[in-house]
Amino acid sequence: MTSGVSDSKTSSANEAMAFALSNVLTAPTVEGRRDFLVYRDLGVAKASNGRMSAQTMTFVQGKVPLTGWHYHVCESQLCYVMKGSIDLEFEDGVKRRMKEGDVFFIPGGMKHNETALSDDYVYMEITVPANLGTVACEAPDFVKK
Repeated sequence: MTSGVSDSKTSSANEAMAFALSNVLTAPTVEGRRDFLVYRDLGVAKASNGRMSAQTMTFVQGKVPLTGWHYHVCESQLCYVMKGSIDLEFEDGVKRRMKEGDVFFIPGGMKHNETALSDDYVYMEITVPANLGTVACEAPDFVKK
């Protein structure tokens, strides 16, 4: 099997979950939450029956990468920078640049703001659960001053 999701089920702990295999270069594109990114679905949401999601995102050159301050309604996000870099600022006042090879974890509910993306930015995001809500919010007090 080279891609897709199998129908096999194993133990009750894995009930309604299935094996999935995909390729980050050829996975199907899907709608996403940001218009400046191209999203590729890696089949994990379907295979895990919504327990988690895995997608790659590629920056669309020429688009303006503005997200504003926000947080996600989820348990967690795990991100792996495959190419390029991203600058984020967080509710604790720390600004961070993540670059190729870096892995970062954002707990659900943590306020953050994307401030810059390199033209070649590509990353993989794993979320728990698969349905990730995004909520715009006020900037933290340190930004308002």
